[in-house]
Amino acid sequence: MIDIFIHPAYAQCPVCVVTVGGGLFIAKKLGIDDLLVSIWLSGLNTAIAFWFASSMKRKMLSSGWLWSFALFVFTLIYLMATKQTGHRGNTFLGVDKIVFGMTLGFIVSLGAVFIDKWVRYKNNGKVRFYYQKVIIPLVFFLVTSGIFSLLIGIITK
Repeated sequence: MIDIFIHPAYAQCPVCVVTVGGGLFIAKKLGIDDLLVSIWLSGLNTAIAFWFASSMKRKMLSSGWLWSFALFVFTLIYLMATKQTGHRGNTFLGVDKIVFGMTLGFIVSLGAVFIDKWVRYKNNGKVRFYYQKVIIPLVFFLVTSGIFSLLIGIITK
């Protein structure tokens, strides 16, 4: 009888995804710059893509890199179709802030995944420190967000 109340644990729980998505929505409503929000949105897409790829049975569909690129493209298409991009004055160095942030976030995500795998490779397939897979991307995103927050402040003055 108790088995009906036990639910499996997932690597990426739906509550976490909703929480991060909700956090991005709140950040946008609080007036945090589109470029910064879209960097983190792209990071969320990449995390979901690699989680999804790890659950795929077919080898061809189990590439996190492929799913990351697909989610990146589909998210940009969705944002363009819903007219959330292309607003006058919402640019950074002449490029739409959302497109720029999504692209930057995509590159940062893949860089963080690469660095994590490289560190593991150099350490005989083992992590150097606990939660390495979480900490490396988090640090990459915090540093990137900090740098671009400063740049936005400098450029808009």
